[in-house]
Amino acid sequence: MESAKQAIKVTWLSIAGNTVLAIVKGLTGFFGNSYAMIADAIESTSDILSSSLVLFGLKYSTKPADSNHPYGHGKAEPLITFLVVGFLVASAVVIGITSIHNIRTPHELPKAYTLIVLGVIIIVKEMFYRIVMSKSKKTNSSSLKADAWHHRSDAITSLTAFIGISIALILGKGYETADDWAALIASVIILYNSYHIFRPALSEVMDEHVYDSLVDEIRILSKQLPGVLATEKCFVRKTGMNFHVDLHIVVNAGITVKEGHDIAHHLKDHLQKELPQLAGVLIHVEPDE
Repeated sequence: MESAKQAIKVTWLSIAGNTVLAIVKGLTGFFGNSYAMIADAIESTSDILSSSLVLFGLKYSTKPADSNHPYGHGKAEPLITFLVVGFLVASAVVIGITSIHNIRTPHELPKAYTLIVLGVIIIVKEMFYRIVMSKSKKTNSSSLKADAWHHRSDAITSLTAFIGISIALILGKGYETADDWAALIASVIILYNSYHIFRPALSEVMDEHVYDSLVDEIRILSKQLPGVLATEKCFVRKTGMNFHVDLHIVVNAGITVKEGHDIAHHLKDHLQKELPQLAGVLIHVEPDE
């Protein structure tokens, strides 16, 4: 599947980018006396692990259906998203606890050059966010969306670090902890974003009805086919990067069973041709009364 290949390719890009950035942040934070930068490096390290999970989830969720999994393996994707959220929450807790410890412990001012490194990192991570988010929308991948938000969280963490270090350097002695307060604020932002990643994945697992625009499109396309008088129930559930549809259509009550079957078969082909993301379409025929 082309969408799966695109998703896997962009995930490899995330892993490579996060590895380089984690090293740069860690070294800059250590030698530049900035815990906010070290916190940023911790967040990027969790990004590497979570992107690796996303890569595994994408490969597994695209496995074809088999006798034990007649609807495919797509539900693995939101489960991987839950693990990604777990990494986000864990990194936020570690950053928060260490920030509080450093706020209570006197230390030196950060080095000025850390701001240059942070400025570059903010731009790079925002670019990563936009690239990965664009691919997640094209492929309908919830785990890829979670990975994109990891990049955005990283950019936010770097931005708060930039603000904190700037305050510490401008105001000087007595404001050394501004850097640590920035890291603490970043941990809260990460927790907030974690919820917004978790909620859609939970919705997908619970088969929540959140696809009104797709349902509308299915109804419009159905009525284009000769023999389909109307549509009734239409349920959509997401599995991985694809959707399964249960659709009730209304046909002329005077036609034969075979004619009704043919209409349903042609409609299924029509919908899957126009909407390639539909992995399965189950059609129930109702007579026009």
